[in-house]
Amino acid sequence: MEPLNDASGASQNQMTDRKRNRFAPLFVASVTVVLVLLIGSVLTFTARARNVNSSDAPQLTVPAVHQHDNEFARVAKAVEPAVVNINTESTVKNPHKRLHRLPQPNSPDEEQEPDAGNPNNGLQDWFDRFFGQEPNPNAPGGPGGGDMTSQSLGSGIIVSPNGYIITNFHVVDKADRIRVSLMGESAAVSYPAKVIGTDRETDIAVLKIEVNRPLPFAKLGNSDSMQVGDWVLAIGSPFGLKSTVTAGIVSAKGRNIVPFRQFQSFIQTDAAINPGNSGGPLVDMDGEVIGINTAIYTETSGYQGVGFAMPSNTVAQVFNQLVSPAHKVERGSIGITFSAEPSPAVTRMYGGGKGVVVQDVTPGGPAAQGGLKGGDAIVSVAGKAVNNGDELVAEVSSHHPGDKLKIGYLRNGKQEEATVTVADRQKLFGAQLGTADEDNDEQAPKESKLGITVKPVPAVAAKRLNLQPNQGLLVLDVKPGSFADSIQLGRGDVILEVNRQPVGDPDTFARIESGLKSGQDVVFVVRQAGQGREATNSFLGGTLP
Repeated sequence: MEPLNDASGASQNQMTDRKRNRFAPLFVASVTVVLVLLIGSVLTFTARARNVNSSDAPQLTVPAVHQHDNEFARVAKAVEPAVVNINTESTVKNPHKRLHRLPQPNSPDEEQEPDAGNPNNGLQDWFDRFFGQEPNPNAPGGPGGGDMTSQSLGSGIIVSPNGYIITNFHVVDKADRIRVSLMGESAAVSYPAKVIGTDRETDIAVLKIEVNRPLPFAKLGNSDSMQVGDWVLAIGSPFGLKSTVTAGIVSAKGRNIVPFRQFQSFIQTDAAINPGNSGGPLVDMDGEVIGINTAIYTETSGYQGVGFAMPSNTVAQVFNQLVSPAHKVERGSIGITFSAEPSPAVTRMYGGGKGVVVQDVTPGGPAAQGGLKGGDAIVSVAGKAVNNGDELVAEVSSHHPGDKLKIGYLRNGKQEEATVTVADRQKLFGAQLGTADEDNDEQAPKESKLGITVKPVPAVAAKRLNLQPNQGLLVLDVKPGSFADSIQLGRGDVILEVNRQPVGDPDTFARIESGLKSGQDVVFVVRQAGQGREATNSFLGGTLP
């Protein structure tokens, strides 16, 4: 007996054949009508075309190649061969647990009130936002957690035939691998680069590549000669598009983009700068580099008409120190703090309307040893008048540690003079804030099992946060992937309590920590970095693994 489905299938096929035979003539007739209409349209169009007279139409020709009188083209052609594309790779630990804080307007730096944490955090967060490294979601340990490979793209400019390159520090920061591609060569050809030196303060880095031939290089110009309205070109690799040239003008000078940062006076331009341009040159109409493109102001992470370049005069000073045997930049300091935005009334009261009023002096620092006190108004450095904080910092920082300086100041309306010995800014304020180089810190704090290093809060930071003496501990570092990192405890935060127990010194913290066990709840009361006197306490907690 045959299956029922086979029998019903045969009956269905017969019905289908009958329907097909019935509609076939209609289908053929429809197709015939369509073809007739199409043929008629083509014949009509052809007839119309034959009736149009085009005897007066010209024959287009392409002229011979000739050079246009274009200053932009001339400059671009001269500088482009010295511009390079920079690719970096680095490993990011637990990228989805990172917490970035934007710079706060009440966190001045250096001679002004230093930040309670890393004094470079505000600037670095700015660059992370606009030119920072983007995680590679296809890398091992992607969005699912774990380590991730981060790739960064930037530009640079060759400044010597033997391969020295200037770029931005944030382009190569924490890079495990740096490759440089030259303009005019295949994208598949790249050269390994080594870092000669970096300077966080100006966001400048110096690299070097080894190539067995002299390389094309660009000349640095004098950025002080630039005026607002002068034409400039920005050259680089925005979005990886090599040999991109944009034109604009100098739209402002002396622009400070991160509030109250020293050593961050930029040239502002409306030449289009986008991610990937960072580290490339800003060039004048003489073909000289007058700036290194560093950042953009944007609400979309793309070009919005405002870009910033570090002036070439600053770049040259930094470069010369980074290629020296020490491979680092030394800046002088006399150990004082002052208001970033002084009240005219304060200046009139203490300085007779001129000078920089000292708020506080670092204990044991050069100013304190020279007899300076809070309330003094500094009016001159080495015989040169200073009218504001920027001039004071620029003059002092230009001197080397160990130099003797004559400081003219007013005290109670009377002219005084002190001789101070300039100190290394990094050592002076780094020791105070816990950011000194490890080889200069003989009593470097040890990392805790919670994943943090702590130190008593410096006096200037305690004053700014409205803390009592011996209240709180400053977080110097947080280990990626640690318990502290998992609850978003950050560098620069101040720990006030651990599990309801006040902490004010490392010994107390160590004692409390030693009693913590796996599976126990741990709650911190903290004042987070970047807050001032109106700061509020935050609770951060979790269960200890």
